[in-house]
Amino acid sequence: MKGKPYTEVIFAGVMGVLPGCGGAIIIITQYTQRKIGFGAVVAVLTSTMGDAAFLLISQKPNDAVIVLSISVCVGICTGLIINKISPHPNLLPDRKDEYKQTDKSGGPLEATIVDIWISRISIAFWCILLIPATTVAILLSMQYDVNSLLSFPPQTIESLGAISGFSCLCLWAMSAKSDRYSELAKENNNALPKHWIRKVAQDTQFVTSWVVVAFILFELVVHFFGQDMFNTLQELGSASILFATFVGLLPGCGPQIMITGLFLQGAIPLSAQLANAISNDGDALFPAIALAPKAAILATVYSTIPALIAGYSYYWLVEHST
Repeated sequence: MKGKPYTEVIFAGVMGVLPGCGGAIIIITQYTQRKIGFGAVVAVLTSTMGDAAFLLISQKPNDAVIVLSISVCVGICTGLIINKISPHPNLLPDRKDEYKQTDKSGGPLEATIVDIWISRISIAFWCILLIPATTVAILLSMQYDVNSLLSFPPQTIESLGAISGFSCLCLWAMSAKSDRYSELAKENNNALPKHWIRKVAQDTQFVTSWVVVAFILFELVVHFFGQDMFNTLQELGSASILFATFVGLLPGCGPQIMITGLFLQGAIPLSAQLANAISNDGDALFPAIALAPKAAILATVYSTIPALIAGYSYYWLVEHST
């Protein structure tokens, strides 16, 4: 990659399109260590969809292929253009400070006995639910009436799902360390030893909680204002694209999961979902802001322009024409 700078942009785009924020965070870390260029940062932040990709892939895989394919192509092209225009911008601070999560007082997080027990409960919660929840999900996707199939009274599975969703929200809320926006909008990162089961439990609670919140808000709006409000939003396709793009500017995956939830409910078109996927930077924006704020802000601005172009192009060329 040092011999051919364009290859690092391609690599960064591919890392960004991977579901979740891990690939993007890796690229950001390499940039702050001055191992790759700014074009790679733009490429990875443009192509990444963050944790919202998991929700889109699981619910609408065909649309996910469209969104992720366009995102990685736009991300790579944008990164290459930035490298041509400004190959070596001086955006890194002179002194690189290690990015650490801190509590409200500014000190490093320390695990308490409460944290340990919440972590244990979370792991047990997901280990117990994993097989039965997956089985029920597969049966529901195959249009089976699970209550009748298992000889349960009507609404039993729905009630158990609601209880599990509320339990997930409680576990996520109790694992929070502060009342900052970053704690609400990104995956938790506590001081307990790293383990893949704990990481899976934490990330699943985060994604599921935001999905539950998004769907509850949708149903509440429909209940109080009626379906006409979302029908109007869908009819104003171009306005929804602008709205989804600006939401993508918010750091963290939480707001982006809500946009994906609106798309899955049919409230916004695929073009708006595409614009949001390109403009949002996921959780990778938090370490980027902490380590290289100038680069983070500039890369976010750069990703907004192709998001609007891609969203409106898809709207006029595909959705509007049909």
